[in-house]
Amino acid sequence: MPLNPIRAAALLAACLLATGCVLPPKPYKKPAAQRPVETGPFWWGTSTASFQNEDRGVPADSPWAFKTDWDLFAEEGHIPPRGDDATFSWTHFEKDLAALKKIGVNHYRFGIEWARVEPKPGVYNEAAIARYVEMAKKLRAAGIEPVVTLWHFTFPSWLYDSRKKSRSNFLHPDAPVRWKEYVGRMVRALGPHVDVWVPQNEPNGDLYISYFGGHWPPGLLLTPGALKKATKVSVEMFREASRTIRGKDPGALVMGIYSLPNWQRSHLQDPTAFVYNMMQRQNYDHLDQSADAMDLIGVNYYYSQVASARRFIVRPDGEQSSNYTQNGWLIDPEGLHSVLRTVSKRYGKPIVISENGIGTQSEKKKIRYFREHIAQMRRAMADGVDIRGYFPWTLIDNYEWAEGYAANFGLTHVDRKKMELVLEPSGQWFRNFIRANPEP
Repeated sequence: MPLNPIRAAALLAACLLATGCVLPPKPYKKPAAQRPVETGPFWWGTSTASFQNEDRGVPADSPWAFKTDWDLFAEEGHIPPRGDDATFSWTHFEKDLAALKKIGVNHYRFGIEWARVEPKPGVYNEAAIARYVEMAKKLRAAGIEPVVTLWHFTFPSWLYDSRKKSRSNFLHPDAPVRWKEYVGRMVRALGPHVDVWVPQNEPNGDLYISYFGGHWPPGLLLTPGALKKATKVSVEMFREASRTIRGKDPGALVMGIYSLPNWQRSHLQDPTAFVYNMMQRQNYDHLDQSADAMDLIGVNYYYSQVASARRFIVRPDGEQSSNYTQNGWLIDPEGLHSVLRTVSKRYGKPIVISENGIGTQSEKKKIRYFREHIAQMRRAMADGVDIRGYFPWTLIDNYEWAEGYAANFGLTHVDRKKMELVLEPSGQWFRNFIRANPEP
């Protein structure tokens, strides 16, 4: 995620002063024995995130009204506001389900909004929990296996302190205790209807953007001490969730999902390897400390990028080049092959490509992107990489975090008059592809 100019300049200054002080990740020592993982037929799926898709669903004066840290961060003027409606995936989930059935996926990953479930510390909205249970049950009744994400970037507003950002979110003193209770309640409620759990989505990317890049809440810039401490807390919370899930259902599957760009070294732009080593640490530090607590590794892959301070400052003009996305990300299908081989060799675990997508207004470009990346997935499988699923991001055009409504990733879009999802040509292509290819 590119930084704004002020933050980027600060990062550049830090890099120029650095003299190789960031070391690359240490080799990972795989456990002697790995837990066997049975996943059944290949997972063709897609995903959404609660904050990106769910409408508020409760009036502001309701006792169950809630806000997230992202809402507060937007109110502070750091990011575009999301609005209350999003894509109506809370009050009109049935439209999402109809589109999923039309596409023909056999798995669907959706998130739980912690703030909705626990709008005040220790106060739980049982009706909201029941609604999530209903979603999981309806998915299964339709022959679609629910994959539940317990945390997808957002915290309840009561864990965010705008006056003490160094004590917000992962660094809030109450976060681990409240997380344990929240996870326990969700696992007890959804456990009978869910076999695949994701404790955290891309904690590695969130930590670096939030506690070093300053771009996401709580917005801490160049604070390596806070980054280190937040990473430790996040790992402990991941492992706590894994213990809770397995304690409830020893047969349940835990999947860790990580943002894993294909970082490229530039000796000219990054002579000390400061940025390159830092980005390798971003990819693997959290995963190294959590891998033994998961059954599957989810790889979220979108792009390759030169690891240099300059590249974080100067972003290519997205759609003006066929080689870039609306977000200014370099399209590099072969980078997916490289990442898959690296992750497989390093950890020796089954892999799910849990996100892969492109922000673009060109549906031809989107279809080509999916086709070329699936080809690289097949190439990796032929090389011996154990891949169990592929999930294009995302089901619906939606709010793209700090970018706002500025990137078209969806397989569908919302017809707000008819309150239904309309398949984009890419959604139609994916439907036809998985019908013709039940196994990749």
